[in-house]
Amino acid sequence: MPMVTMTVNGQPRSAEAEGRTLLSQFLREALGLTGTHVGCDTSQCGCCIVEVDGRAVKSCAMLAQEAEGARITTIEGQAAEDGTMSKVQAAFVQEQGLQCGFCTPGMVMSVTELLRHTPKPSIDEIKHHLEGNICRCTGYRNIIKAVLVASDQPLGALASDH
Repeated sequence: MPMVTMTVNGQPRSAEAEGRTLLSQFLREALGLTGTHVGCDTSQCGCCIVEVDGRAVKSCAMLAQEAEGARITTIEGQAAEDGTMSKVQAAFVQEQGLQCGFCTPGMVMSVTELLRHTPKPSIDEIKHHLEGNICRCTGYRNIIKAVLVASDQPLGALASDH
């Protein structure tokens, strides 16, 4: 079985992977990074989003071997080394943007990418960016509030949005 080598959360990592091994499976099973969730295996729900070379990717739709040599960031790589949550993670907690937490890793990874490219997104931009992420518990109002808080924007605009 071939070895796959990549940098994951800033650390070089290698493990064997069959040609058909999905990146999500590789991260969870070969590397033990179980924060990346798999909700559908069909690239529909967004629970498995990770960053690959700086862009959000649904890891259930990418083979591990395609990520050979890539820089991967998972939800485990969002917090600081001392365990302090990232601004996005803290906003999700503060605004109760999670309930069961299953979709949260993918949501956080998507929002992190959004804010890197659009530091002050409008509500419509937030909704558009999160179209590939499904939450079955909270609805999306608190998730949108969390994005506004993480981007240092007032929540007043959300009050007029129906």
